[in-house]
Amino acid sequence: MEECAVAIVGAGPVGMVLAGELALAGIHVALLERRPTQRLEGSRAGGLQSRTIEVFDQRGIADRMLAQGTTAQTQLFGGTVLDISDFPTRHPYGLGLWQNRIEAILAGWVGEIGVAIQYGCEVAGVEHDGRSGGSGVTVRLADGRTMGAQYVVGCDGGRSLVRKAAGIAFEGWDATVSTIVAEVEYTDEPEWGMKRGERGTHGIGPIEPGRPTIRVVVTESELRQGGDPTLDDLRVAMREVWGTDFGVHSPTWISRFTDAARQATAYRAGRILLAGDAAHVHYPAGGQGLNVGVQDAMNLGWKLAQVVSGVSPGSLLDSYERERHPVGAAVLQDSLAQVALRRTDARSKAVAASVADLLSTDAGRKRFGARLSGLGVHYPVGEAVGADHPLRGRRMPDLDLLLPDGSNVRLFALLNGARGVLLDLDGASAVEAGPWADCGRVRVVQVVRASRSSREGAAADVGPDGSPWDLPELGVVEEPTAVLVRPDGYVAWVGCGSSAGLVEALSEWFGVV
Repeated sequence: MEECAVAIVGAGPVGMVLAGELALAGIHVALLERRPTQRLEGSRAGGLQSRTIEVFDQRGIADRMLAQGTTAQTQLFGGTVLDISDFPTRHPYGLGLWQNRIEAILAGWVGEIGVAIQYGCEVAGVEHDGRSGGSGVTVRLADGRTMGAQYVVGCDGGRSLVRKAAGIAFEGWDATVSTIVAEVEYTDEPEWGMKRGERGTHGIGPIEPGRPTIRVVVTESELRQGGDPTLDDLRVAMREVWGTDFGVHSPTWISRFTDAARQATAYRAGRILLAGDAAHVHYPAGGQGLNVGVQDAMNLGWKLAQVVSGVSPGSLLDSYERERHPVGAAVLQDSLAQVALRRTDARSKAVAASVADLLSTDAGRKRFGARLSGLGVHYPVGEAVGADHPLRGRRMPDLDLLLPDGSNVRLFALLNGARGVLLDLDGASAVEAGPWADCGRVRVVQVVRASRSSREGAAADVGPDGSPWDLPELGVVEEPTAVLVRPDGYVAWVGCGSSAGLVEALSEWFGVV
């Protein structure tokens, strides 16, 4: 029986990001994908939100995405575009980039760091076993082989076999409407753009300039579930909306999604964990699905690596569900609201007008812009004492740091290796990571000055008064003297003239030494 430390079921964006995080920590990963090759039929999801671009920047691969995509203001809630161009981030925008390209980039990245994706490996079952007193999981493959792992993570989508095998309930709201999405060629010039009607929102648009293939999204006249739609189903739905099907033919991909919204009641059952669509599914309004899943993986990866390597106790994994489950619940809530705002009856239109009015205010724009972009995520802080500072539990700004030797480095560049970073921004606070630094778990960086971005054309992580300590929605906060940043870019501890609580925070997040 083949053995590995962690078996990841599903090599979509979530599975690949998780595998990459584990590989950076030296963990032996088996990344299992039932598709025969990396090829993904259809373009699928349409892009990345600001925080997702940031987390890829933390691993040094955001430029690969940016080189192939198109930046734009993509945050949308109930028909209102939320402009985040003034947000304090190097990436105050969304990125239009189809999922098949995202996956190709990620496959190249994980290959560079030693992860071999095992294609053609369909998982038939997952179960805790009795090895070493129940310290493992057995994965049964469809071809009869078995694989032993210390942990298994299901990144296998909304119909997750792993979730079902773990006995984790998937609760929420049933579907009320279904939509066909397809990539096809056409004979007659289509009616380009979006179209709203009593049945819902529909649209036709090109996938890429110069390509004959178009993307069609059309809401069906009645709810249909189960089974993939056919080209005839698409033609019927199109005729009901546009009066013609524009002679669509030669489909490369046809699928159906609904407005069902469900979330796993737990993200972990013993040594089996869930991430991405296996943990939460919802209507795709706002483009949250892929992005939330990638951020699930970033949160889980370094924690699971520390537990597997014996650095941290298994209880560290409890923080994964504690931090990410509320984020998933908020996304479901937003998706339900967006579906309601798309309805065309008089009462729904009245609500939509009121919401649009609220979002036209600066406070409303910033609140929902931060929420939908992922920049406003705020994790519950740990038990360690220290300065009660707004940075705790939030993403760390990507600052330009001047070091004592005169060199400059970006904070995100310090996170490329997926290690913790302790920034000493004062020098007078006597902060030190001691044995955590000695064993390589945390990197201590003395900083002479933290300042605005010096990159040409990049937005500055600074406030209106020139302060670098500007947070999305909150604005400028007190300048700290020291900050402990987790491998996923979130702040674990803040010092303001004192190192009180630092040892406790280091122990909580990076194990006892």
